[in-house]
Amino acid sequence: MKFESKNPFLKNKSFTRTSAIPFGETHNAVLIDYNQTMTVSGTINKSFILMLLLVAGAMMTWWLTFTGYNTMPLVIGGAIVGLILVLISSFKPQYSSWLAPGYAVFEGLFIGGISAIFEAMYPGIVIQAVGATFVTFVVCLGLYKFKIVKVTEQFKSIVIAATLAIATYYIISWLFSMFTSFVPVHYGNSLMSIGISVFVIIIAAMNLFLDFDMIEKGAQQQHPKYMEWFGAMGLIVTLVWLYIEFLRLLAKLSSRR
Repeated sequence: MKFESKNPFLKNKSFTRTSAIPFGETHNAVLIDYNQTMTVSGTINKSFILMLLLVAGAMMTWWLTFTGYNTMPLVIGGAIVGLILVLISSFKPQYSSWLAPGYAVFEGLFIGGISAIFEAMYPGIVIQAVGATFVTFVVCLGLYKFKIVKVTEQFKSIVIAATLAIATYYIISWLFSMFTSFVPVHYGNSLMSIGISVFVIIIAAMNLFLDFDMIEKGAQQQHPKYMEWFGAMGLIVTLVWLYIEFLRLLAKLSSRR
């Protein structure tokens, strides 16, 4: 079975690529031990580790921001380094056990700084966004676990196409706003902008189903142990995206009051 992208940044073709490597073959100086294979429980444990590292990084820039330090270099640097680590991991998944923790820490620096900025503007918004992200995760996990939502090939195609369309739109809008006076329609707090945010949140949540399916299928097909870090990293990327979108939506709603 071919695995496709599960979020805006991750390319999960690595799942099929690794399964073709024979036992004991050295791949880019990494010896793959197929006596140790990917499990769902192992991926869950590593997801918790990454989340703790992300929170630790976020607490650092959160505290520094509210104590008066200029954390923008850390915020911007964290976002850039985090993205680079995700891209490297997507092409070199055998290094995920080192890249994933690094991503969590640097992405945490970004999340903490951005959250502090939103919190200063709209007190209480961060706990609301965290709660909304957690509830969405639990609901999607329940829907997937009890087979209420089934991840078919058609489902994957729709979600991936929508995700790529959103990513393309964001990139083009950002470039136009950088070099022209163009104001993207998703900026501001208009009803159109709010509607776009709701749509993006729905697509981000649907990506969670693909993450769950990726992890479950990877364990069933007995991929190498390091793919637990790869799967956990993909899940955290989706949750970060979902959290940021909730922050943006709540900020738009708060600004209309």
